Amino acid sequence: MNEVQRILDRLEPVAVGAGRRAGEIEMNRRLPADLAEALIETGVFRLWVPLAYGGVESDVQALLDAIELCSYHDGSTGWCVMIGGTTALNAGRLRRDHGEEIYGDPRGVTGGFGRPAGEARLTPDGGLMVTGRWPWGSGTSHCTWIGGGVRIIDEDGEPSALPDGGKAPFVYFERDQVTLLDTWYAAGLQGTGSTDYIVTEAAVPEGRWVSLASRDPVMDGPLYRFSLLGALALGVAAVTLGLAARAVDELIALGSKVPDASSRTLAERPVVQAELARADAGVRSARAFVVETVDRCWTSARAGELQDEDKRLLRLAANQAVEQSTAAVDLCYRAAGGTAVYHSSPLQRIFRDVHVATQHAMTAPRMMEPLGRMLFGLPTSTAQF
Repeated sequence: MNEVQRILDRLEPVAVGAGRRAGEIEMNRRLPADLAEALIETGVFRLWVPLAYGGVESDVQALLDAIELCSYHDGSTGWCVMIGGTTALNAGRLRRDHGEEIYGDPRGVTGGFGRPAGEARLTPDGGLMVTGRWPWGSGTSHCTWIGGGVRIIDEDGEPSALPDGGKAPFVYFERDQVTLLDTWYAAGLQGTGSTDYIVTEAAVPEGRWVSLASRDPVMDGPLYRFSLLGALALGVAAVTLGLAARAVDELIALGSKVPDASSRTLAERPVVQAELARADAGVRSARAFVVETVDRCWTSARAGELQDEDKRLLRLAANQAVEQSTAAVDLCYRAAGGTAVYHSSPLQRIFRDVHVATQHAMTAPRMMEPLGRMLFGLPTSTAQF
């Protein structure tokens, strides 16, 4: 048995346990400390960490499978696994001394928001002095290092750049440099702890940052030649696939329900049968497209470098998975009738969770426009792919 399978085997009972505690997780608005600890113990956050730092350096699909497994049982848990797991892909882009410090810790977990919401000034020793506030700090309550995108400015507050020309790096902060706020009151994914966080005049040593747009990883290997943005988008898609698969199973479990003013069970009603079939087909076809595309692009990464068409397909598969998963959840939620609105039904939480997941920028509907433009053969920037 390889290490990936061992991690997935350890992860499954933890995920099942998270599902049993879904109400508690939502009430706390973050993962309970013991659940976060149990996830760390499984090694799931080490799947995309380089072998050189004691990680697993698995293929891409391994983490997607882990995210989907957790999301099936509890969306918030799956989302936190997604954030910590995908952020670890930066380990292959960090300067080695910082990479070893951050990701060499076998209990290390990283997270943060990539958009440059903070401001950073260069210091005489080559480091940065950072002040900023970032939203969407998913899982930060159990992170050992927290990052944030920054804009480089000069002493007059005007736009500037790093010596290498970078203008918006993702900067890593020590845990005690960050203050977590209490802003996460959301419709769904309530247990992710996706609160705002701030730093004030936080000193960051030279090189403890990465450019998310860089195509020159420090570590070599197919995992780090893979598309970073494509991998992040697929992580979001894996969450929605897990939620949708659970919605299908929840509707099946309600098959013996007899709706008001009806003499037939849900399972005996042709319209519900058809909606269940559509939902099942949507989830299965979306997952198949993801797996097929990831396999194609993994082959490209092993051979050298992903081509633009590989990157287009990754983003297309991720967006399609989110759209199809959401449609499947909606079908199941409606078909279940009034039962689905009660807190006792997982369907109401799945419905709320998947619709919050759709708001992630990596799989926003607007991404479909450049994907279609490129398919027409029109000039298209692939930097966002």
